[in-house]
Amino acid sequence: MEMRGSSKKMIATQAEMVEAKVPIAYRDQCAHLLIPLNKCRQAELYLPWKCEIERHSYEKCEYELVMERMLQMQKIREQEANSKLSHKQGTIPLIPKTANV
Repeated sequence: MEMRGSSKKMIATQAEMVEAKVPIAYRDQCAHLLIPLNKCRQAELYLPWKCEIERHSYEKCEYELVMERMLQMQKIREQEANSKLSHKQGTIPLIPKTANV
C-alpha cells in the first residue's frame, strides 16, 4: 500500500502493523522502523538511553516525511498563486467599478 503523494513506499504490511499493535495514527511509511523500536523499548523497560539507534532512524524517517509534505504544499501554493495571477490579468470584472467608489 503506497500513500498518495509520497516518494517513500510502505514496507510494513497491515498484518505486521496489526500484529505489532501499532496505533492507526502511526501507520505511515515509517512504521517498519517503529515496530523494532517499540520491541526494543519494551525489552529495555523504556530506558531513555537505550534503543538510540532505532529511535534516531525512526525520527529521521518521520522528519523526511514532514519535509517532503512541506515541499509539496509549497509547490501547490505556488501553482495556485500563478493560476490566480493569470486569471486576474486576462478577465474583465463582472461588475464594473464606478468613479465614486
